[in-house]
Amino acid sequence: MRFAVLIPARMGSQRLPGKPLASLLGKPLILHVCQRARASGAELVLVATDDERIRDACVAAGFRAELTAATHVSGTDRIAEVLARLDWPDDGVVVNLQGDEPLMPAGVIRQVATLLDAHPDAHVATLCTPIHSLDEFLNTNVVKVIADQQGRALYFSRAPIPWDRDGATAGVASQQRWHGALRHIGIYAYRPAVLRQLAAAPVCELEQLERLEQLRALWLGMRIVVDLAREVPGPSVDMPEDLQRAAELLRQAM
Repeated sequence: MRFAVLIPARMGSQRLPGKPLASLLGKPLILHVCQRARASGAELVLVATDDERIRDACVAAGFRAELTAATHVSGTDRIAEVLARLDWPDDGVVVNLQGDEPLMPAGVIRQVATLLDAHPDAHVATLCTPIHSLDEFLNTNVVKVIADQQGRALYFSRAPIPWDRDGATAGVASQQRWHGALRHIGIYAYRPAVLRQLAAAPVCELEQLERLEQLRALWLGMRIVVDLAREVPGPSVDMPEDLQRAAELLRQAM
């Protein structure tokens, strides 16, 4: 299996402006993400960014990076622009790794690529972890996924799904009436043709409502295969206070 890891990164984060270049243990956040991608065994690691400063920081550290348009509405669209310039085979796998995931295990990156390779009938592959607390289940910043018996995604939502009609809240707290809610991990594997199709399609209403780009694939009738991650990723960096937490976790892993 040949797989590439493409990392979308933009400067315009609302909650943490300039996030890719925020200092984490003395170096830019984006470089930690690149190192995780390189450790996965990917044949190619490339940052797709809208800012020359991000590109220059990556190149100076020995990573490949290319500029993209600043108008993309999702990371999928951004990496699709870069993929169009690459001589990447149609039977190769492309992994979309978010640029704010410095604690994503290298094994998880490889797992999602392997998952797609093992399911030739699937268009997209992604991963999830079990939800263990009521707060996590009800948190709208935690994306949930439900899948069918063959592991194909039925829906993704920020709302608590599946919802127990007769008492979901009590069910989650007691684990007695709750039927296994799953937290979606925002990492994806695509085949090049699928990535091009997604980028060419307009944003759908569900994607706009939930602010979840993977809903575009479901809207188009694509099959998304989902599996439990073999390792639980550390938290992403979304807010300034997340940088300190990430630093503490990275120190513990040293």
